Amino acid sequence: MKAFIKGISYFLPEKILTNEELVQEFPEWTVEKVANKIGVSERHIAAKNETSADMAVNAALNLFNDYNISPSEIDFVLFCTQSPDYYLPTSACLIQDKLGIPINAGALDFNLGCSGFVYGLAVAKGLILGGIAKNVLLLTAETYSKFIHEKDKANRTIFGDAAAATLISSDGLAEIMSFSLGTDGRGAEKLIVRSGGTRNPSPICDLKFDEGDNPKSSDHLYMDGTEIFNFTLEMVPKLVDETLSNNQEQKDNIDLFVFHQANKYMLNFLRKKIHIPEDKFYIYMQNVGNTVSSTIPIALAEAIKENRIINNQKVLIAGFGVGYSWGGTILKFN
Repeated sequence: MKAFIKGISYFLPEKILTNEELVQEFPEWTVEKVANKIGVSERHIAAKNETSADMAVNAALNLFNDYNISPSEIDFVLFCTQSPDYYLPTSACLIQDKLGIPINAGALDFNLGCSGFVYGLAVAKGLILGGIAKNVLLLTAETYSKFIHEKDKANRTIFGDAAAATLISSDGLAEIMSFSLGTDGRGAEKLIVRSGGTRNPSPICDLKFDEGDNPKSSDHLYMDGTEIFNFTLEMVPKLVDETLSNNQEQKDNIDLFVFHQANKYMLNFLRKKIHIPEDKFYIYMQNVGNTVSSTIPIALAEAIKENRIINNQKVLIAGFGVGYSWGGTILKFN
């Protein structure tokens, strides 16, 4: 038995934050600087009462409509998010009810960031090959904007909110091949929201501003950009090599590389370091930003629309980031 991606759709919240609006708040930056370095012109921001689960439901409805899928066909829901609606119950249970998916379907959340889509494919493939499920609905959704301090110009330029829905089944558009997965929890402090969980349930209220007037707070998203960049440069080339090796493939046989869309500067640096031709490297983040676990499925959906992916092509995907966590696989389009 094999496992395939059968369809991918996504959802973006209505509110848009443009570079022009950001520059009004941070006049020391320019529209061109943000666009050229980060690679983002605008990003979508979830409304105050709009949650990751809400967006995931909308992404699933788009998937059902785009691919003529009935909720009754789904027998497992996987929901990747780091911003669930509640401590409990599991958001996947709420999503199952809202979508009208049968009550004999399994449903669970898992907490991962930028590697979440690849990990979700791995779990979904295991469910299919194990005979546990026939049609797995993999949902990725994040609202990092709710964690970012309003004065944090760096992270506000990078991150956008979004959700993606992917159907994994025993047939479909692309066969999911072998995986390379990894974790290094020593990097946990480099990308973190310290308060709000059971270790620090109450706000810590330790907001400080550095010499560049950038906020640092345990109650908001903190990212050590330099350390994240160093981790990425060290680990991603190894991840690509291991993914190729696990699939007994050569780099030259890969038709397209779709990495986690972290930022334009990092992606181009990685492409050159790994010696990937520019015409084999896909970037899609200008109008959506870094949407965490949804960057890869959004990019895949757009690459399919643009005919950058066609039949009999092999696409290597790689996710990496918060955790530290990373994962890669190859998709063989039929």
